[in-house]
Amino acid sequence: MKDNGVRTNKRLLLIDDDPNLILLVKDYLEFRGYDVITAENGREAMDVLAQNIPDMIICDVMMPEMDGYALVEYVRQDPRMNWVPVLFLSAKGQSNDRVKGLNTGADVYMVKPFEPEELVAQVESSLRQASRLSTRPQTPGGEPPSNLKVPANVELTPTELKVVQFVARGLANREIAKELNVSQRTIESHVSNMLGKTGLHNRTELARWAIESSQA
Repeated sequence: MKDNGVRTNKRLLLIDDDPNLILLVKDYLEFRGYDVITAENGREAMDVLAQNIPDMIICDVMMPEMDGYALVEYVRQDPRMNWVPVLFLSAKGQSNDRVKGLNTGADVYMVKPFEPEELVAQVESSLRQASRLSTRPQTPGGEPPSNLKVPANVELTPTELKVVQFVARGLANREIAKELNVSQRTIESHVSNMLGKTGLHNRTELARWAIESSQA
């Protein structure tokens, strides 16, 4: 882990009822330059959001008082913050769980346990995407499109199919490379090819498409 000493000036809201996870993730993200606010559940997070709108929300799914699904619905209905990227953390990794999370309004769905570097990569990717979207004209209400625009005749090679299944599970390129016993560069090439075939913009959209189209 390398500290580059650069502050991002980005504020993250981290919500989880596991104090150990809160401590570890908060320390790691702050080490990488983020300002991290924490809450133990959705109700407490609502109180925080009434005072501070973060640049991104990282939220556990299953929590007492108010779970992640209810919280993300609350966020998406509030014009002040419906643009805020939401990353779900969950111990549930089945396809139907990921589909429910993404369809509820989360931008990223990561399964516990996860590598801290992968979490940071997903945070950085989501923040970059949010920044790009903020420079584009918004539709009334600022709601993102509900459906991904992918050609109906997309055909993946057997290897690409294996890779996209790992992407949908939240694995990083280096982890996929280890699973398939190939170089990380090879995996990056496969991901790039699939983005070209589908017309999607990033791994998050690719994972969502794979899940929704039953590729994963």
